[in-house]
Amino acid sequence: MSQTANLEAILARGEDNATMRFALGLEYLKAGVLDKAVGHLSVAVNLDPDYSAAWKLLGKAQTEAGLPAAAIDTYRRGIEVATERGDQQAVREMRAFLKRLEKAD
Repeated sequence: MSQTANLEAILARGEDNATMRFALGLEYLKAGVLDKAVGHLSVAVNLDPDYSAAWKLLGKAQTEAGLPAAAIDTYRRGIEVATERGDQQAVREMRAFLKRLEKAD
């Protein structure tokens, strides 16, 4: 059974949390199933709005899915969250991703 199938089975049993959704989003992103990646990562940040890594990965998934406006909004929110949490590495990375998207606009 694949990692994605294992995670989906756990989710189906009712074990739903931001970490689970982050892991599913990551696996779907790696597999190129972008709609599911965006969906699970969106749930992750709704379940835990302070999860800066989930904001960063959601922005990446949205970018790869051809949703630059959504990714820009996500990175802006993620930068706020990461700044509040003192997660300077995430701030730097999301600022760089945001800058690239804004230049492409």
